[in-house]
Amino acid sequence: MNEKEFKSGFISIIGRPNVGKSTFMNKVLGQKVAIMSDKPQTTRNKIQGVHTTEDSQMIFIDTPGIHKPKHQLGEHMMKVARDTLRETEAILFLINVSEELGRGDQFIIDMLQNTTTPVILVLNKIDLVHPDKLLEQIETYKDKFDFSDIVPISALQGNNVDKLLEVIESYLPQGPMYYPEDRITDHPEHFIVSELIREKALHLTSQEIPHAIGVEVDKMLADDRDMVHVNATIYVERDSQKGMVIGKNGKMLKDIGSLARGDIESLLGSKVFLELWVKVQKDWRNKSQFMRSLGYKDEEY
Repeated sequence: MNEKEFKSGFISIIGRPNVGKSTFMNKVLGQKVAIMSDKPQTTRNKIQGVHTTEDSQMIFIDTPGIHKPKHQLGEHMMKVARDTLRETEAILFLINVSEELGRGDQFIIDMLQNTTTPVILVLNKIDLVHPDKLLEQIETYKDKFDFSDIVPISALQGNNVDKLLEVIESYLPQGPMYYPEDRITDHPEHFIVSELIREKALHLTSQEIPHAIGVEVDKMLADDRDMVHVNATIYVERDSQKGMVIGKNGKMLKDIGSLARGDIESLLGSKVFLELWVKVQKDWRNKSQFMRSLGYKDEEY
């Protein structure tokens, strides 16, 4: 392969909360780097995933779901999403094809009107709808925006994902290999570990807690037997939330740790000893300095 023929570039993934952006990226990469949850707005930073083939390298940026911010954390998430649109060779606008076009989708379409970047409409979750419904949705969206391409997929099942990758590659310019070919993300391991713990906490706790949960990895060290010791703190905003995360006789916290440990072992390729603590940091989502300590740093992500 002539080096001049190699193509590379950055692709942003944008869409309303919970349309399957993280599921798509994890499917493409073949490994979990973005957390998945049935609770909206779980992605808080730009997660860069790297997909490298013999012919190209695609660097995916999974943006926070677009929504109206209610606190500093929400404002940070929206700034990240908007900034991402100006940095990429292509934009993937993911929608949940099983839901009608709503105000959130229209908000994104309005935001895209001034971009000169190619926008690919990705109709996700085609496994949930009849083909006639899919065609209706395509026509509805075509009336709203002049998309560069339209590709239906099922990120969960992998249907048509390879076709989408071919379409994306057609928009990439000739360029260098930005990352080593075996790299799948630019995030440090401790950040991904904290996200995996947060994913399990989101999955197991009730609706009123999720967005008040933040996770910080305090220590991650391998011993002489290759066992990785991970100490992490789960932060919540109220004492009542702390009790719910710990659970009766510590059961909830134990379940969170057990599930997270399995994913962390897959990520690191080592046995893991995981210790979790829960602390209250009142109103942390409105404290910029504390948010930075949890990894929400504009200059990095």
